[in-house]
Amino acid sequence: MSENQAPRAEHDATRTAELPLAQPPAAHLDQPGAPAGPPPVFPAAEPGPGSRPGRVGRGVALGAAALVLSLGSALVGGYAATRWDDDTPVVASQRPAAAAPVVDRSSLAGIAAAVQPSVVSVATGSGEGSGVVLSEDGSILTNNHVVAGARSGLTVTFSDGRRASASVVGTDPKTDLAVIKASGVSGLTPAKFGDSDAMRVGDTVLALGSPLGLEGSVTAGIVSATNRTIQAGEQGSPFQRSPASSIAGVIQTDAAINPGNSGGALVNLGGEVIGINTAIATAGNGNGNIGVGFAIPSNRANQVAKALIGGQKVSHPYLGVQVTTAAGGGALVGAVTAGSPAEQAGLQRGDVITKIADRTVADSDDLVSAVQAGKVGDRLEVTYTRDGAVRTTTVTLAEAS
Repeated sequence: MSENQAPRAEHDATRTAELPLAQPPAAHLDQPGAPAGPPPVFPAAEPGPGSRPGRVGRGVALGAAALVLSLGSALVGGYAATRWDDDTPVVASQRPAAAAPVVDRSSLAGIAAAVQPSVVSVATGSGEGSGVVLSEDGSILTNNHVVAGARSGLTVTFSDGRRASASVVGTDPKTDLAVIKASGVSGLTPAKFGDSDAMRVGDTVLALGSPLGLEGSVTAGIVSATNRTIQAGEQGSPFQRSPASSIAGVIQTDAAINPGNSGGALVNLGGEVIGINTAIATAGNGNGNIGVGFAIPSNRANQVAKALIGGQKVSHPYLGVQVTTAAGGGALVGAVTAGSPAEQAGLQRGDVITKIADRTVADSDDLVSAVQAGKVGDRLEVTYTRDGAVRTTTVTLAEAS
């Protein structure tokens, strides 16, 4: 697999994506009688070049293009590492966390009402997605895959029914984020961003957006896992063909996310955005939610948004190795890119990386997460084994091309 690959997710306002899971709930629906296999994943966006139905009774047909999000492949070249063994999906690493207290769901109405004005619907001419308001004058954060395939101008619909045209300010495909700007608007309600690092498995969350074109929708669930590594890539799109890329550290939730939710908000009980919804897993070829969705952490999303608004380059750290999970644990190096930080540090094919900085590396996904959590220029100590001997070296993360 290429260096910019990891698990796959569903993005885009008009595309379908597939996400293979470690233990799919059922056989693929497009293969009657076939044994159970990885379920497909669909982007949280919906095609919709025609007329836009009202908030109720929207059409739910998806476009023919497909995006793929598979759990398991990882890469440390463009991002961190690349799996080179095979295409067997492997669930990304999960960090255990303390259970959250039980929450009275009847109290969630006030939270949803407070956040709704900060969530918008984004129509691209080829599909629909969602977005989160960043400023009173119309800056909006959404997914790159929502706006990347736009065949005409963008149209934003606010919670009060107002509409405005919008243009793209900047995009970062590697994190699947984009900032757009609505024209001629003022007095909007910017979303409040929370600390995504503080979220624990079991915490209650709400997902807001426009699933299947149903604007102003809210669903509730919990944080199912943190620090997932997924691979997002587009296959067969009639509008664009972007290379697959890995996104590490994403939040998994069982709050219902469906096509059209892409770019919408995942919020905590304080009404703070702690994630930007980006992908879902589905069983077979269906486009419905099965309780496995993913969101880009708010800390990363906020950082990227500020860089895009400021016209700055979004930095992506690079190590330069292709890896797979070693039989006894750790990330087994399958290849080292010439001239990369890994080569300069002396890493070789066959080395098994077990620790980077203060983070234990139990598998290849851990290495991806550790590298993406760093910054260009960071000097990190790497612990690895070679021929049975434990060694250490220091790598200096470089900028990904």
